[in-house]
Amino acid sequence: MCEDRQVPVASEETTCVIAGGGPAGMVLGLLLARAGVRVTVMEKHADFLRDFRGDTVHASTLRLLDELGLGSRFTQLPHRLIDSITLEMQGQPLNLDLSRLPGAHQHIALVPQWDLLEMLATAAEAEPSFRLLRSTEVTGVVRDGNRVTGVTYRDSNGESKQMRALLTVACDGRGSTVRSALGFQPRRFGAPMDVWWFRLPRHADDPSGLAGMFVAGHGIIMIDRGDYYQIAYIIPKGADADLRGQGIEALHRVLVDLVPWLADRVGTLTSFDDVKLLDVQLNRLRRWYTDGALCIGDAAHAMSPVGGVGINLAVADAVAAARLLADPLRAGRVSTLELLRVQVRRWVPTAIIQAVQRTIHAQVVADVVAGSDGEAPRGVRLAARLPSLRRFLAYLVAIGPLPEHAPKFARSTG
Repeated sequence: MCEDRQVPVASEETTCVIAGGGPAGMVLGLLLARAGVRVTVMEKHADFLRDFRGDTVHASTLRLLDELGLGSRFTQLPHRLIDSITLEMQGQPLNLDLSRLPGAHQHIALVPQWDLLEMLATAAEAEPSFRLLRSTEVTGVVRDGNRVTGVTYRDSNGESKQMRALLTVACDGRGSTVRSALGFQPRRFGAPMDVWWFRLPRHADDPSGLAGMFVAGHGIIMIDRGDYYQIAYIIPKGADADLRGQGIEALHRVLVDLVPWLADRVGTLTSFDDVKLLDVQLNRLRRWYTDGALCIGDAAHAMSPVGGVGINLAVADAVAAARLLADPLRAGRVSTLELLRVQVRRWVPTAIIQAVQRTIHAQVVADVVAGSDGEAPRGVRLAARLPSLRRFLAYLVAIGPLPEHAPKFARSTG
């Protein structure tokens, strides 16, 4: 929460302290460091190894990595390129072809998020004004009157300390400690489903790419990760405990009913220890900032997994924040007006994507989890008939509204 004045701790200083070393935090830290801003990123874990984090890197983010001079490094990471998305909804096939996207990247990439974050951390640590503190958990904020002047944190030795900063940025996800300490409550839009994540082996002659199937009572998305499929299975909101109580064999039967050719490998899923629950949330802060502090990424707007856009919106937030705030940070003063400009810049694309996700929740997912049997939603049938609409949907997924470009000060000169 706020500063505990009963604990006599030494106070360090930086210009910008970032809570959270996810995609938003690492990109913002890298860009600000390239602008010459003293920046400290605090990541509560010792490494970035977390299973079933968002792994989808879209065309707009791939272009950004090129602009930052990191494109060749990215190609050295283990990844898969996807140039089509195949869906079937209540018997209606729908294919989104990404090969006609504008620009050099006519695909999306699937890459382990920990590899992406380590790449960004390595690039940032080459900058003299950047510092990444691992095993360091932000526990609250420090205030001077109504202004946020830094954070309290627990270091790798378990000691409670403070770090003063001109600007504190919350990039610590949908359960943001900083956001809670600021007293911010997001507007919640609800979601009809949760998601089970798990893996099944993939054989060399299996279908490639990304495919989804939605029928009465069931929804499954299969993501080609090379030697395995990363699978998202949609369940009704709050049904996790009841469904687990039916036993792992019940999940085996459902999977084989949906995708019969998985029958020879569902047995590798031996228990629900191998099945991770994603509590799907869709929310957005009305106000992303206060004097001395800013929320971006999931801390400002938790996204549904629909479209896999979470990483890319978080990264775009970070790019906009770096471009708009680098000069004020270098000058030693950041006003609430300048923080407002970040929210104004990123509000419209966030609201558009969330509106699309809410529509899909209402018109597709809700019927699926309720077990409704009927024809595909009208919008799906329309898109199946109109190539121009499919191209628009492909653009919306892979690039999105108002994509961000790297500011000049952060671009590679090599």
